[in-house]
Amino acid sequence: MTASNELFPMPPAMHTDKGDIRHVGVELEMSDIDIDTLSRLVADHVGGTVEKRSRYVHTVTGDTAGDWEVELDFAYLKNKTEAPADELAELAEDIVRFGAEQIVPLEIVSPPLPVDRLPEVNELIRKLREVGASGTGGGLSYAFGLHLNPELPATDAATITRHLQAFLCLYEWLKKRARVDLTRRLTAYIAAYPADYVRLVVDPAYTPDIPDLIDDYLAFNPSRNRALDMLPLFAHLDEKRVRAKVPDKRVKGRPTFHYRLPNCEIDRPGWGIHESWTDWVMLERVAAEPEKLAALCGLYQRYLDEPFAVFNDSWTERVDRWLSENFPR
Repeated sequence: MTASNELFPMPPAMHTDKGDIRHVGVELEMSDIDIDTLSRLVADHVGGTVEKRSRYVHTVTGDTAGDWEVELDFAYLKNKTEAPADELAELAEDIVRFGAEQIVPLEIVSPPLPVDRLPEVNELIRKLREVGASGTGGGLSYAFGLHLNPELPATDAATITRHLQAFLCLYEWLKKRARVDLTRRLTAYIAAYPADYVRLVVDPAYTPDIPDLIDDYLAFNPSRNRALDMLPLFAHLDEKRVRAKVPDKRVKGRPTFHYRLPNCEIDRPGWGIHESWTDWVMLERVAAEPEKLAALCGLYQRYLDEPFAVFNDSWTERVDRWLSENFPR
């Protein structure tokens, strides 16, 4: 597999605090392709083998980074591991499956990939586009997304807080850049953080330890449905604390952010994960410069306090100017 690295800027921290290269998991949701074709295409791409765990869940083994999962993201069908017992049950299942496939995506979940392997995902997307896979814009009900799961450079409270602050300050800018589809905006999957939580965290004086950071987050966000879902990271750091507030079994601890905002636009010519990755790297650049981040937080606080902010320059426009001045590309 070969792909150009030119479109993929690297983050300011390429390695973790343990000296290992950072990894990024990628999730792609799509339709207009069947699971057998999709899993075979992934297997061919990584030089792997398809293992069919059920009609609706396939695993592709053989990649040195780990297994890829290909599945219909629908709990009822996904959890069925055996064929129906009789023709009537099989017909009923086919009807349910047909309905699900109109609104429920097939999903590719990569293993954690070394950050310098991300260009390979664009090559996979090109192949998916060639066989007719559709993304967010393929239908009115296609609220399909691209999820990025970047491993943190470190998991101390200061590092996590800086990234959260950077995300909150850049959220409107990121949303505009992502051109988030209306169907996805109308769902609860990528909700913004509550205003009171935003004000709490963007205060430059906010310097919590890990327990307080997690408790504050859970008090305002006891849900996976956030544009930046912190629950996997916090479950990795303190699973008992998270499970006490969010018993959802889908929350699985891992030392990553779960960035859920972008569309998955596989069918758009030229589209690839580099677009969203480039914006994420900008967020990491801001988080890596504490003094500049504190200045941005102060600007955002003052903006939020403006009584007639709606009649002034938008926050997105101000962020554009601020980034151009402080982080020229």
